[in-house]
Amino acid sequence: MEPIIIVLIILVVLVFIALIKTIQVIPQASAAIVERFGRYTRTLNAGLNIVVPFIDSIRNRIDLREQVVPFPPQPVITQDNLVVNIDTVIYYQVTDARAATYEVASYIQAIEQLTVTTLRNIIGGMDLERTLTSREEINAALRGVLDEATGKWGIRVNRVELKAIEPPTSIQDSMEKQMRADRDKRAAILQAEGVRQSQILTAEGEKQSSILRAEGEAKAAALRAEGEAQAIRVVFESIHAGDPDQKLLSYQYLQMLPKIAEGDANKLWIVPSEIGDALKGLGGAINSFNPAGGGAPSAGPGMTKPAPHREQPPID
Repeated sequence: MEPIIIVLIILVVLVFIALIKTIQVIPQASAAIVERFGRYTRTLNAGLNIVVPFIDSIRNRIDLREQVVPFPPQPVITQDNLVVNIDTVIYYQVTDARAATYEVASYIQAIEQLTVTTLRNIIGGMDLERTLTSREEINAALRGVLDEATGKWGIRVNRVELKAIEPPTSIQDSMEKQMRADRDKRAAILQAEGVRQSQILTAEGEKQSSILRAEGEAKAAALRAEGEAQAIRVVFESIHAGDPDQKLLSYQYLQMLPKIAEGDANKLWIVPSEIGDALKGLGGAINSFNPAGGGAPSAGPGMTKPAPHREQPPID
């Protein structure tokens, strides 16, 4: 009985193993390559799949999702003979599991080597300045070459990015000095432009201020002249309306003489000849108010005889 039990146990185990090998569950976004006696038979897609146990075998399981692979820095020589280290990142996706399995031994290594050689060809035709400022151009050219070469491998390169471009240390120092000099130059230019604009605005302000001041002075002078003319007109009309005689005019003339002599600069002044006529008129006016006097008033302490027209010496 014991040998029979052992045989049954072995059969159960074999059946269990056969069931396990028969039923293959493939996850979503994955594929499996099935070989029969070492030859490609079919590709298993996502879901439950049945294979012939001990005859069919799973060669490879491939992830169909987009993959990201960073490559280590690669030394590249530019057109002006400078060595720069460039880090690249590749975004790719397997579109044909069979081609990715049988057309290339290791598509990751093949993509890396193809990226390095293509990058050297592209950078070799650019100088350092263009290399640093033309990342989009380099990415587009690199992606075009990789996508064309990897198409037969069942690989689609979606994006290629240059993660870092590192020039030599000496070149970095020179670039920093150049950028610092450019910044200082721009700062000096901006400062000079500011000073120039400030001076222009100041001059414009002074010009406008002078114009407004001159206009104000002109208007003030015009108003003063108009006021003086109006005052003279009023005085003249008042005098004309009062009908003054010669005696009143002589009296007013004598009142203006002290004002003529006022001021420190009036060291020499001339007595006009009309003063005699003014005094005669004034004397006649006094006699008209003093009938007992008979003639011209005698010279008193407050009155003097009219002097002849002569030049007076300077008053100290």
